[in-house]
Amino acid sequence: MAKMWQGVTDGVTSKIADDFNSSISFDSRMFREDIAGSVAHAKMLAKQGIISDSEKDSIVTGLVGILEDLESGALRIDLSCEDIHMFVEQVLTERIGDPGRRLHTARSRNDQVALDLRLYLRRETGEIIVLIKSAVEAVAKKAEEYKTAVMPGYTHLQRAQPILFSHQLLAYCMMLLRDIDRLEDCRERMNRSPIGSCALAGTTYNTDRRFEAELLGFSGICHNSIDGVSDRDFAAELISSLSIMMMHLSRFCEELILWSSWEFKFITLSDGYTTGSSIMPQKKNPDMAELIRGKTGRVYGDLMSLLTALKGLPLAYNKDMQEDKEPVFDAVDTAKACLGVFIPMISEMRANPENMLKAAQTGFINATDLADYLVRKGMPFRSAYKIAGQAVAKCGEKGLVLETLPLEDYKTLSELFDEDLYKDIDLMNCVEKRISEGGTSPESVGAQLNYIKSLLNKPTGGSR
Repeated sequence: MAKMWQGVTDGVTSKIADDFNSSISFDSRMFREDIAGSVAHAKMLAKQGIISDSEKDSIVTGLVGILEDLESGALRIDLSCEDIHMFVEQVLTERIGDPGRRLHTARSRNDQVALDLRLYLRRETGEIIVLIKSAVEAVAKKAEEYKTAVMPGYTHLQRAQPILFSHQLLAYCMMLLRDIDRLEDCRERMNRSPIGSCALAGTTYNTDRRFEAELLGFSGICHNSIDGVSDRDFAAELISSLSIMMMHLSRFCEELILWSSWEFKFITLSDGYTTGSSIMPQKKNPDMAELIRGKTGRVYGDLMSLLTALKGLPLAYNKDMQEDKEPVFDAVDTAKACLGVFIPMISEMRANPENMLKAAQTGFINATDLADYLVRKGMPFRSAYKIAGQAVAKCGEKGLVLETLPLEDYKTLSELFDEDLYKDIDLMNCVEKRISEGGTSPESVGAQLNYIKSLLNKPTGGSR
């Protein structure tokens, strides 16, 4: 088949070269964006008198028909075409004749593919933002459900201080909210129209790039035509933002994996999001959480793949840039798939507050509160810190915890100890005393929940 770009060459390439050069196997997913961009381009050409209104109407009607046939299945994408742009133009020309040949006036595949990719990723970014919001809502709802459950807080994976389980969950909400911010910022920078940049230098036709951009819902245009066709910052930035989001999901899933083990038993994941063992009937494996953790590395790889492809390219367009789509599509697909599993997995998760409390009681995590008790009695903190450590050692010798160590044992360490110390080191009281803003007290957790709800209720730009 002769190529539509046949000119100085005879348009005949080997089958091996055709297969190697083709991108339609993966860029065909942008057929809606390609058709929408072509409809807007035809309208702009007619507005500027570059084509007639009747030609524009014929083109638009033909393009709408192609879209309907692709979506209904009446038309199948021909994978022998080089890319989705050539396929749409070829089918259009077959259906309407010469007006179809006029559509490519004042544009190039270079700005056309840049347009399609921005339109596609803008929509996908909006969909991912909606999914992350649903994830935040699921986690926040679980925090509400277990608002007063006490658990050990950890540093270095060692029991450190008592916290509320809800406080730990809300830490992940804050991370995911930042992911939404990053993606919204990324989408705004993405939302500039490159169409009209042509191959790299613009066009001799009197086009109206801003009109075409407005038709497509862009907030502006790319101001430099060379940058318009060669910029893929928006794709790299999107994968970077998704990599950070995946890192957050992975950290959360790591905790779910730990918490659901027999060693912790803080939570139980539902049967719908775990699997069994082929030979060990007692096993309940957190495979979905593990897969999310594993797929994080895949998204990181997508980012490195794109950055490496771009790092040595001279301006403007180079065929290397065809390698932008597979990594960014894969990152988008992977992120959406992980969020799609993560949301119901969290929604169906059950916590075991009794086990959390038991772990908190046996970890001496109220030792700091014991030291603070002595500080309030007038002892310097470093001296109080030492005595609290000695009290922990006594508990270790006697097989007790700080709450059950007799007062006479405390008195051997300091005469400042009195009966009121037991109230001070009560775990729930330890939590309630963390009154600093952002801390683990029930009041603070309630304020955090209200903050999260207020952000979730804020309207965003939408996915257009």
